[in-house]
Amino acid sequence: MNGFTEWLGKNVQARNAVGDLARDAAADPDWPAGPDELETFTEHLEDAGASQAALDTLHQAWELYRRG
Repeated sequence: MNGFTEWLGKNVQARNAVGDLARDAAADPDWPAGPDELETFTEHLEDAGASQAALDTLHQAWELYRRG
């Protein structure tokens, strides 16, 4: 496991929206391991019926991840 999923896993202790997403991803047995593209994770959340707030958090997390 590399890339975004690994990065997200390092944020499970964060007490903010990104931490919430990280905990949800860690608990989701179907969370994608890759490919490491925003669209992969967006599609997964959309298919799961995620709220707009969850999608917004995903985009926020992705931007933090890409900035390093």
